[in-house]
Amino acid sequence: MSNQNSLPSDQHVQALRGFNRFYTRRIGVLNPYLGSELSLTEVRVLYELAHRDQPTATELAQDLALDTGYLSRILRRFESRLWLERVPSPADARQSLLALTPAGQKAFAPLQKKSCDEAADLLAPLADSDRHQLIAAMDRVQRLLAPAGGRGKPPVAVLRDPLPGDMGWVVQQHGEIYAREYGWNTEFEGLVADIVAQYVRNYQAEWERCWIAELDGDRVGAVFVVRKSKTVAQLRMLILAPKARGLGLGARLTDECIAFARSKGYKKMVLWTNSCLGVARDIYAKRGIKLVKSEAYKGFGQSLVGETWELKL
Repeated sequence: MSNQNSLPSDQHVQALRGFNRFYTRRIGVLNPYLGSELSLTEVRVLYELAHRDQPTATELAQDLALDTGYLSRILRRFESRLWLERVPSPADARQSLLALTPAGQKAFAPLQKKSCDEAADLLAPLADSDRHQLIAAMDRVQRLLAPAGGRGKPPVAVLRDPLPGDMGWVVQQHGEIYAREYGWNTEFEGLVADIVAQYVRNYQAEWERCWIAELDGDRVGAVFVVRKSKTVAQLRMLILAPKARGLGLGARLTDECIAFARSKGYKKMVLWTNSCLGVARDIYAKRGIKLVKSEAYKGFGQSLVGETWELKL
């Protein structure tokens, strides 16, 4: 019986090094990263701050395998640019919770957009079947190379364009989740079905976008940007399945919407939500989206408070 834990052969080592050289060259890591003045490490720290819910510096250093002194210098640079704010941790007075300021979110947005554009350009020449094979292969590489203690962690979500059947899933998820968690009746599912139908019928490819999120090939989330006017984009129907929560995916989907709206030259993004949706409201507030109007109403079998939020782009 062969020993599965034997040392890798020189051929295997050289193959891995060759792939590393190919991929770093292919994704442009050897050039100024994303055309910015920031280093690859600084952009990665900025990304983590944008997609996490108030991490500590200790957590970032551990998860990114960074020297604490090096990370501390990066965080101080971010603070000097007014990109970062710290608040005392209620659980440990020796620790601070970190969060990007609106200025930090604004600095991160074009980097996020450029990174997405570069990834899209890399995938564009591939057929759909080849793209799915590539994503599956990358997921397998990530799982195989993850530390032994981390192999049970959920995979990174993949964001893709909608396919046939996805719109029905969006309606179903809204109906099921809001009925189960908030007691809303089928009027809400009907409203979502109508919004989805209008999106499909009136879709403007140049100005509108939908993202479907997948984990292990299963749909777990969605969000839409629709054209409200020539200058105003509307974020609609952000939804996450329960198993996808706590991964920063809601923040990631929201960031995609903001980056897309900015790239299309919209001047403002608006959204409508309800006061009871605390997690979503927190995501919006952390990105500088502001509550501008509240109104009590009766709907979906409940007494609710509808809210209008806006973000100047």
